[in-house]
Amino acid sequence: MEDDGRSNATGDEFICKCFYSNNIFVHYLKRHVQYLNDEEFSNQMSKERSLKDEEIESVLTEIHDEVKRRKSLGFQSVERRKLIKAQYKPLHPHLYNIQESFFRREFVDLVDYCKSESATKSGILSRVEQTSAPRVFSLPVFTREFCKQLIEELSHFEKSDFPKGRPNTMNRYGVLLDEIGFKDFIDILRVEYLQPITTLLYADIGGASVDSHRAFTVKYKHGEDTELNFHFDNAEITLNVSLNDDFDDGCLYFGNMRSEPTYASDCNECKHSLGYGLLHRGQHMHGALPITDGERCNLIIWMRSSEIRNQLCPMCDRIPDLQTTSGFGDGFTKT
Repeated sequence: MEDDGRSNATGDEFICKCFYSNNIFVHYLKRHVQYLNDEEFSNQMSKERSLKDEEIESVLTEIHDEVKRRKSLGFQSVERRKLIKAQYKPLHPHLYNIQESFFRREFVDLVDYCKSESATKSGILSRVEQTSAPRVFSLPVFTREFCKQLIEELSHFEKSDFPKGRPNTMNRYGVLLDEIGFKDFIDILRVEYLQPITTLLYADIGGASVDSHRAFTVKYKHGEDTELNFHFDNAEITLNVSLNDDFDDGCLYFGNMRSEPTYASDCNECKHSLGYGLLHRGQHMHGALPITDGERCNLIIWMRSSEIRNQLCPMCDRIPDLQTTSGFGDGFTKT
């Protein structure tokens, strides 16, 4: 999945050049593609899908629009942040300052254990729930009241006239949390609460060195997005928190890691309860089945480790070809 923005402790903003050519989601094809030029892509589609000329032209138009959108993201994000910071009046101002009362007691106890000198990986594994999908963990995070108020805040912003950045081309409905003022909230959540957990569970993929994030919400309802196609995340580690439960169906499902082939028999559906988070590797292939009624809202936090991705871009599997950006980045640093 592509990325539209992030938070970085150093202030430097970099992307890999592949951001403009790789992992472009095409709704007509319902999958991500790589795009280098029109001729090469047209030839590939003719062989792969036997698409007619007019279909290929329609797909190319969608790709051109997306590449253009990506190239303008930085400037637009900066302008949105300035305007929102200066003029937006929150419905629940207290939500923007993280408080321990927002968390379930079990989550605070888990974090305290992970910070203790006696903490071990086997110890944390006995304290979190292993889901039906291998290497995917479920843990209580937020209280029901916090989830309710956060959804009210998001709805309040959505109803305003302020310009809105969207998560990506797959998720067209949702909010970029850093842009509306939650950057400090997510920074503290990542450093003080999540990193002690990821240090123990994901030491091999930078769990102890996550130094940036991208946080957004995704929304599913009839007439908008109802499902999420199979994909992997532009993150070392992902936390996906369910913010409500007034919808039917729409289970999350997980396959294998991106480097491993996934067959239908490999996929496992995971129960996801209000206020609970599913913690998984960014390279773990996953998706969301269609909801059949109601409206669903999830909070997604992509955690990045520059120490890991500086060596290998997780999107193109090459040493990153870095480019400087303004307004957003992808978790890379120049060191």
